[in-house]
Amino acid sequence: MPIRYVPGHTDIKYFLVSYDPEGRERTDDPEASGGLLSRLVIDAARTKPITDIFLISHGWKGDLPAAVDQYDRWIGAMAGCCDDLNALKRKRAGFQALLIGLHWPSLPWGDESIDRMAVAFSLDGRDALGALIDHYAERIADTPAAREALSVIFQAAMDDISPTQLPREVQNAYRTLDRESRLSSEGEGAAPGKDRETFDPGVAYQNAASDPTDFGKFSLEGVLSPLRQLSFWKMKDRARQFGETGGHEFLLALQKAMGETGREVRVHLMGHSFGCIVMSAILRDPTAPKTLLRSVDTLFLVQGAMSLWSFCESIPALPTRAGYFRSVITSQKVTGPIVVTLSEHDRAVGKYYPLGAGSRRQVIYGPDEFPKYGAIGTFGVRGPGLELEDMEMLDGGGSYGFQAGKIYNLAAEKYISKMEGAAGAHNDIAHTEVAHAFWEAVMAQPTA
Repeated sequence: MPIRYVPGHTDIKYFLVSYDPEGRERTDDPEASGGLLSRLVIDAARTKPITDIFLISHGWKGDLPAAVDQYDRWIGAMAGCCDDLNALKRKRAGFQALLIGLHWPSLPWGDESIDRMAVAFSLDGRDALGALIDHYAERIADTPAAREALSVIFQAAMDDISPTQLPREVQNAYRTLDRESRLSSEGEGAAPGKDRETFDPGVAYQNAASDPTDFGKFSLEGVLSPLRQLSFWKMKDRARQFGETGGHEFLLALQKAMGETGREVRVHLMGHSFGCIVMSAILRDPTAPKTLLRSVDTLFLVQGAMSLWSFCESIPALPTRAGYFRSVITSQKVTGPIVVTLSEHDRAVGKYYPLGAGSRRQVIYGPDEFPKYGAIGTFGVRGPGLELEDMEMLDGGGSYGFQAGKIYNLAAEKYISKMEGAAGAHNDIAHTEVAHAFWEAVMAQPTA
């Protein structure tokens, strides 16, 4: 499975390189020497006449089959853009792509594993409680104190899922769980996962009570609603950590391999949802000797669950603070265009992203303003110190005229529109029109 041929396109394959929650590559791949698939990828980069590398990251896809499903559909949409592929081959003689999907454990706030949770609640007594504790300890914090806190929370939910107020002992359990998660509260502009207000389980409970959500077979509402916030922050934190460690080191290894060949190879990054954090974090260089050898050529961020202020030089609500990924712009880590999609039909980033940052009062804003907390998948990239252009997403044959050094916010409501559960159209990205926008960015002339 880690070397995958796209259904309907038997001549197109991609590598799926998997990592553990700590950002370390998994060593259990049966198709790779020593269990490390990255060795096969790097060998292909070194020995094949590769001209373009495509590095892709999913968002909240918790397991390997879910990641494969998304990559199959997305790469299939890319492969279906025949006119774009022919144009690229004319423009770049000998065009040959190396396609790589990254898989990192990224369970969301609850709707990714509904079936397992529903089964857990259908069990009796200790079996149900143990299953739920194991599930969320893995997701948020696996310490004795965290497990005890989870036991209190889930037992309270089984006794009464929707009390008038969140019981004091449950609020205290949530505060313990927050502390054990090691997530700080540093406000907008901090590292993803820390870019939040102080966690208040009582406020989270009241917000959920006034804005109920139906996830189908299992509801993370009532007493359990603050778990959605904690899971959301933890996955943002994990996306950043993975990008800055395993993802960054993998791209650096690829660059070193390509450098040995003497060939000029272009690199294109694409992220979806929290995967936009992953890709941005890959580019946010640590100190030498782990600095990337060169910039990448394209950055394509689809329905990003990351701050709209991520790249600006000064956050309006905090003028002395720049966006966390500002160095991607100032250090010119992308030689071509940065392209962002946004859709009003994406409820995951439009509704739950700002609520995840703190209390309701911090997400209110005027008609000509942008909120303190909001996602690029809803508002696009914003803030001073950026060359921005707002555009409508075109059909599969439209020409954008993308230019290097610019950030393009593409309104994609016309295409990213299929509502599916609580997330709305968040995962509705495998369209020819979306893939065409990516190809147009890939073909844009980079800076010298």
